[in-house]
Amino acid sequence: MDISVREAVAEDARQICDVHLSSIEELGKQSYTQKQVAAWAHGRDPEEYPIESEDTYFVVAEDVTDVVGFGWMKPEAGEYLQTEVEGEITAIYIHPSAARNGVGSRIYGELERKALQQDIESIGVWASRNAVLFYEAQGYEQVGEHSYEYQYNVGKIIG
Repeated sequence: MDISVREAVAEDARQICDVHLSSIEELGKQSYTQKQVAAWAHGRDPEEYPIESEDTYFVVAEDVTDVVGFGWMKPEAGEYLQTEVEGEITAIYIHPSAARNGVGSRIYGELERKALQQDIESIGVWASRNAVLFYEAQGYEQVGEHSYEYQYNVGKIIG
């Protein structure tokens, strides 16, 4: 598979969202119930991705014409991580057609390279169940488990 990794641009947002949804819906069902997968995928919008955020480094993996994966990192870790780390890998998602072909490792390598370039010496991640083995293969150690509840604003038009 001939893949290149580059920094994301705003024009990638639609394909990023498509990869995200495909990954959740196809690969997520290996570790989660259909209800959990539906909640996880609910409400995804191309505008939600921090592609041009100053505090985020966002990359895509692409074949000749299509985005087949993406990932992003932040130089400051979120407080929800249960370990003392400087930076955070916020997401790495791969389209099912490109999964398990080294695409995730290529994305991870680029994010780690950027972290080192920014003098970040430790990185944490809040991984989904089906991503734990991937991160362990990158040298991570599991330090805890989380439960996440999706909540929705609910309304009804009655008139």
